[in-house]
Amino acid sequence: MDIVVAYDIANTDTTAGASRLRRLSDVCASYGGRAQQSVFECRVSPLSFHQMQDEIRRVVDTDQDSVVIYRVLGDLATSRTVIGQGPRDLGQPWIV
Repeated sequence: MDIVVAYDIANTDTTAGASRLRRLSDVCASYGGRAQQSVFECRVSPLSFHQMQDEIRRVVDTDQDSVVIYRVLGDLATSRTVIGQGPRDLGQPWIV
């Protein structure tokens, strides 16, 4: 399956935040390619998808950080997996 992973890591100006950012980037890079600074496109099997989520959970601080994983198979609202803080209200339509 194809997925898009987008993330925001809090307090990257601290040692702990910078470490989480680097470790999360390494996890995502091991499953796919960088589309933007905090966005990765990945092609994973169902097993790899669950392994990736487990690795992400071990890296992020779910009280501060936000990781959103979109499975690209149709309606985005029903295809979204959120780890940590949820996405903000999108408001006006975006062109991506």
